[in-house]
Amino acid sequence: MKFRIVFILIAVVFLFTRCNQRVTPQKTAFLVPFTKNVNVNPCLLPSDSLQFFCPVRQEMVNWEEKDVFNPASAVKGDTVFLLYRAEDTVGKYHGTSRIGLAYSLDGYHFHKREEPVLFPDNDEFKRYEWEGGCEDPRLVEDDQGTYYLTYTAYDGDKARLFIASSRDLRNWTKHGSVFGKAGDEYVAMWSKAGSIVCKEADGRMVATKINGKYWMYWGESNIYMATSDNLIDWEPILETDPQKMELDTMRKYTTAFKSVFSTRHGKFDSELVEPGPPAILTEEGILFIYNSKNSPEYGDKQLAPGTYAAGQVLIDKDDPTKVLGRMDDWFITPDQPFEITGQVNNVCFVEGLVHFKDKWLLYYGTADSKIAVAESSSSIK
Repeated sequence: MKFRIVFILIAVVFLFTRCNQRVTPQKTAFLVPFTKNVNVNPCLLPSDSLQFFCPVRQEMVNWEEKDVFNPASAVKGDTVFLLYRAEDTVGKYHGTSRIGLAYSLDGYHFHKREEPVLFPDNDEFKRYEWEGGCEDPRLVEDDQGTYYLTYTAYDGDKARLFIASSRDLRNWTKHGSVFGKAGDEYVAMWSKAGSIVCKEADGRMVATKINGKYWMYWGESNIYMATSDNLIDWEPILETDPQKMELDTMRKYTTAFKSVFSTRHGKFDSELVEPGPPAILTEEGILFIYNSKNSPEYGDKQLAPGTYAAGQVLIDKDDPTKVLGRMDDWFITPDQPFEITGQVNNVCFVEGLVHFKDKWLLYYGTADSKIAVAESSSSIK
C-alpha cells in the first residue's frame, strides 16, 4: 500500500512537471544571460553645463542638470544612438523632462548633442506636455527608414502615451496621442509605455505587421495591446469576453481593455508591469521584455520594497495576445550603488535594446538618475 501511494505521488509530480514544460518555452527562447558592464557603467551621466533656451520659460535652462535615465536606442550604420530622458531642476516639479540624443561608436562611450531633440514647446501639445515634460521614449523604424518614437507626455497630473516621427533622429514631428483617432475618452485617460513589435535586421529594429496590422504593447498596471495601420494612429484592443470584463482599478479606467498579462502575487512583478524595449518577433514567438515593481505588501520578500526589475515573456507570433511562457524570476535587478541609491531608489528600468557588433546591448535607467548598459552574447532567431 505504501509503495502504491509513493508511486502515485511520483507520477503526479512527474505529470505536473511535464505540464509546466509544455507552457514554458526553452531557455533559448529568452534573451539571457545579460552581464552588466562594470567597466563603463554608468555609461551616461547628467551634466550641469549643457544649456538650452526653453521656448516655454523663455530663458536658458541647464536641461539635464538633475538626472538622465530611461533611454531608447537605435543602430544606424556603425553607430549606436540613445534617445534619453533628462530633467532640469527648475519649475513646479523641480524637473521638466526633455529627450536628449547621444551617440557612440562602440556602444559604451557616448557623446551628447548639446540641446534636446524633443521637448515641450509653444505648440498644440503644450497643454499635455507642460510642465512635466516628454518622458520615457521607445524607438522603432519602418522599412523605409523613418523612426517612430513613443513617449509619455506629462502635464503634471496625467501621463499620456504620445508618438513622434523623424528621418534623422534629430528633427521630430509630434503627432500627439497614439489614441487620438480612436476617441477623446482614450486621450483623456492615463496611458504609458508603447512597445511596438518589430524584427531585428542588421541592428535595426524594424516595425513589422502581424495579420496585416502593426501591434503595440502598452500600459503599466497590466499589459494591454493596440493595433495600427500606419504606426501613428492606434486602436486599443477591448475585452470582449464577459467573464474577463475587469476594469483597471489602478488607473480607474471605465473601459475594459484586453489584458495580455498582469502582476503576480509573491513575485518581483507584484505591483505593476510595464513594457520595456520594442518587442522582437522571432521564430519561436514574440520576445517581450518588461519592467516591474515589487510590492511592499505582497511581493518578493528577497527584494527591497518598491524595487524595479525586469522580466521576459514569450508570446505567440500568430496571436500577439497569447502568452506562451514567462520567466519565473527577474533577469536584471538593482545591485550596484548607483542603481540602489538615486532620485528613486532600487531601480533598473530597461527601454533600449540593440544588436551591435555581435552583442545585444541593453540600456537602462538606474535609480532614475543615470544610464547603464548590460550585454549578452546569446542569440535569438
